[in-house]
Amino acid sequence: MAAIVLAGGAGRRLGGVDKPLLTVEGTALVRRVLAAVPDARPAIAVGPPALRTVLPAGVDLVREDPPGAGPVAAIRAGLSLVPPSAPVVAVLAGDLPFVTASVLSRLSEALGENDVALLTDAGGRRQFLLGVWRTAALRAALSQTGSAAMRDLVSLVRVVEVPPGEGRPWFDCDTPEDLADARRLAQNASESSSDRTADR
Repeated sequence: MAAIVLAGGAGRRLGGVDKPLLTVEGTALVRRVLAAVPDARPAIAVGPPALRTVLPAGVDLVREDPPGAGPVAAIRAGLSLVPPSAPVVAVLAGDLPFVTASVLSRLSEALGENDVALLTDAGGRRQFLLGVWRTAALRAALSQTGSAAMRDLVSLVRVVEVPPGEGRPWFDCDTPEDLADARRLAQNASESSSDRTADR
């Protein structure tokens, strides 16, 4: 599996900071997302040069053209670095603090004969930037649309929806309140894990 992490959000509702550089439990959001795809080859982050300061070794960095052109343009830029030999590619937002490798495994297993497996949130809404695509199908869909909207891109392919399971893997950080909630939830999860370990 290859992976494309879209980490170029302007973060306007967060005061204009680069969202993926913000931290939860001391780890940049983009690094938390990349930790969900530890074996991805290649692993590609799409975003500003400032990301290089937090990206793990071996992760490629590319920028959409023009910068800020949206997720479809960012996917197009990232996909340019994915070789044809990679049969599937995870496409992930760069501000998902609770996405995990097990979520990606469930998406991969659910793909079947479809073109993309998309996670849904607790309300059943498709998460366009939390999915696993067949690489060839993604290339074909990109070649067929000039739209900047993910909804239009996804409308061109066969989709299987995957329920979220435990936790909040779809949770993203768009506002200061979201970030505060993410930090609180992560801290609570860590404390619960420590308590369980201490009880053994």
